[in-house]
Amino acid sequence: MRRLLSSLAVASLLAGGARAQSTTTGSEGALFLLLPTGAQAVGMGEAMVAAKPGSEGIWWNPASVAGQEKRELAIHHSKTVAGVGDAFSFVLPSRSYGTAALSISVLDLGEQQVTDDLGQVIGVILPRDVVLAGTYAAQVTKRFDAGFSYKIIQLRVDCSGQCATVGAAVESSRAVDLGAQYRLSAGAPLTFGAALRNLGGRLNSTQTNQRDPLPTQLEIGAMYRLKFLDRYVKDTELRASASYVDTRSFGGKAVRFGTDVLYEGKVHLRAGYVGHDRRADATASLGFGLESGSFAFDIARTFGGIPADNGQSPVWISLRYLF
Repeated sequence: MRRLLSSLAVASLLAGGARAQSTTTGSEGALFLLLPTGAQAVGMGEAMVAAKPGSEGIWWNPASVAGQEKRELAIHHSKTVAGVGDAFSFVLPSRSYGTAALSISVLDLGEQQVTDDLGQVIGVILPRDVVLAGTYAAQVTKRFDAGFSYKIIQLRVDCSGQCATVGAAVESSRAVDLGAQYRLSAGAPLTFGAALRNLGGRLNSTQTNQRDPLPTQLEIGAMYRLKFLDRYVKDTELRASASYVDTRSFGGKAVRFGTDVLYEGKVHLRAGYVGHDRRADATASLGFGLESGSFAFDIARTFGGIPADNGQSPVWISLRYLF
């Protein structure tokens, strides 16, 4: 029941409450795959398919880590109405063999107590959604990058204490993400991107009592780097991005827009907007980032939709270490 309620909350967060009940005919247990990962992406309205945001890009376009020069360790934390999420990533680039990465994402739906007939606590149920991803990307040419991720998806219900009446359960599936990025010319400010995410695999649905497809998502978009701000504010540039998203089974199409103002190559101010087609709401976002030496810190919040359990807007925090 906790997983079902969380899935409906995710549907409402993503598509608006009025339409959530009618659009979860697919595998509602896998809707967490549509939740955003990373504060950079959220701050830019999730329009990241043509960007290169480091390890965050693994979850948006696996081709984005192609050409990365430094190794990276990162944690991407989120707190939303769906639960508390943490994604850990390690990126290992190679000049000769491309870039490989290993990531794990865990969404904690919140523990539940198990009580006996007297109301005494005798156990704890721990429902979690887990994704383990292996990624490889390479620069095919100076202009064209390609990559893919192979993902193992698990819906877990672990139990501690006396929970024989509930029992532990694991539901697993497999999926792949495919992505590409293309620059008009080497070093050009305009980049195009395309990604097909959550392709393949099925999971049992408690609503349809059958194995339903995962929410496959197609996204295409572009990012443009402008330096005209340097005329007015020294060492400042602006990145603008836009993308179009179509999600299978979930029945949604959306447009995404984002901007990132970079000052002296260290300070980021971001803003984004997600507009929904045939959905009940739209979402705005703001983000801030700071780079210092080998460390990069990012934070973002969204406005609109459903707030977190404590009534606050959902928040995303990312910490990256490059070496």
